[in-house]
Amino acid sequence: MTSSLEAQRTPCEVYSRVTGYLRPVNQWNDAKQAEFANRRTFVVRADQLETKES
Repeated sequence: MTSSLEAQRTPCEVYSRVTGYLRPVNQWNDAKQAEFANRRTFVVRADQLETKES
């Protein structure tokens, strides 16, 4: 990315849930930030869910 585009970027905070509460990722230690970067997001469609019959 060129320096002029870099200067125009607006920094944003990313939050993730840790032990039941939200916390900015940039406040995590280096190991947890690396773990967060390696996470994968999965999308499950409604038709893929199994439902239990009553």
